[in-house]
Amino acid sequence: MDSPGTSGEVRRRRYGLQLPLNLLQTPVSGLLELLGVLRGPSQGSEHEATISSGLERIRVSSAGPDRIRVTANGNVAADDGASELSIRIIGTDETEQIMVSDSASTSSTLPETSDEAVNTPHMPASPPEAAEAAMAATQNSRRYDFQQFSRWVEQVLPFSLLLLTVFIRQHLQGFLVTLWLSIVLKTSNDILRKQTALKGERKTSILLGVAAGLFLQIGVVYWLYRHDDLHRPLFMLPPMEIPKFWHAVFIIVVNDMMVRLGAMVLKAGLLVFYKNTRGRNYRRQGQFLTFIEYALLLYRVLLPAPVWYRFFLNKDYGSFFSSLTTGLYLTFKLTSVLEKVHLFIASLKALLRREVQYGSYATAEEVNAAGDLCAICQEKMHAPILLSCKHMFCEDCVSEWFERERTCPLCRAIVKPAELKSFADGSTSLFYQMF
Repeated sequence: MDSPGTSGEVRRRRYGLQLPLNLLQTPVSGLLELLGVLRGPSQGSEHEATISSGLERIRVSSAGPDRIRVTANGNVAADDGASELSIRIIGTDETEQIMVSDSASTSSTLPETSDEAVNTPHMPASPPEAAEAAMAATQNSRRYDFQQFSRWVEQVLPFSLLLLTVFIRQHLQGFLVTLWLSIVLKTSNDILRKQTALKGERKTSILLGVAAGLFLQIGVVYWLYRHDDLHRPLFMLPPMEIPKFWHAVFIIVVNDMMVRLGAMVLKAGLLVFYKNTRGRNYRRQGQFLTFIEYALLLYRVLLPAPVWYRFFLNKDYGSFFSSLTTGLYLTFKLTSVLEKVHLFIASLKALLRREVQYGSYATAEEVNAAGDLCAICQEKMHAPILLSCKHMFCEDCVSEWFERERTCPLCRAIVKPAELKSFADGSTSLFYQMF
């Protein structure tokens, strides 16, 4: 009957598993061994051990459960199944006799050495051998440092997880609210993107249901926290009291998600409007969606400012320190605000001007000269757009193309400027605006 260790080794060989044995006991060290950072015990189908004794070295290798090969000087002999290894347990008297006979045989086999050879000093190692030795010592030192670090992490990790569990329990309601709002935000964003891509086949009932659900979600959250300062940053007002760090983070994160849900309600209404509009100008719809998103980004970058302003302006830390930290924060915030203002103005200009950003409407003569056939949809052109590279396409076709590309579909010339990213697909940024 096989032992547990033997059966485990057989299973590892059978299924090709080469995992360190201490992966469950010491996970960090086991993972480092698996990645090759640390050197663990040798694994494989054949285990070899090198035994040095005196002047002769032999190698013992196990080729199976009942076959053992013993060779001298490291040379592996052929295992024909006929060789046999006998092991005999000897006592103290026999041990002394064997030691005496071994010493006699060794002295008889050693060559005679002259006095000159004996008195010759040992020559130092060559420079390449010294460099290799120094490199090996450095690698061993680094490996030892990694081992010590992994052991320290293994000791700290359970305590850190315990502290994290207690922290989550202390702020359980905040974690659950944040998790739920994140799921709602991600799901609603996917639905709006799918409905935007459907164009004329989008479902009005789904859009109205999403808008009603999001509006109800916003009302419930602000009603639950009506006694807190959650709503004041929406009007650029700082909290009444100096918030603690985690409370400030919670206020900023929740308000950031709330305004994004509100923007999704507006986008859903816009999609319903353009579905029921004659002509269905999807390019104009994309410009409105892009403008709403950049207006949202500008508002979101301003939203954390009142909370952090009240947090840093804490007189308990001293007037100089609080004034310094508040000034530095407002300086850092100004750079990001100016960037979002620039993008907002660019999106507003693209919305107000009648000509498209990457070309102009083609005349009847230009359409007749081009053949009145769109190269994208292979149909008769509808509201043809003449690009700066003199190629012509349908307005809806080329607008959808430029939602993903910057170049002409035919000649690959750069037509659309890269400063303004399009959000015509109905998407909303999922990144949190923390500072």
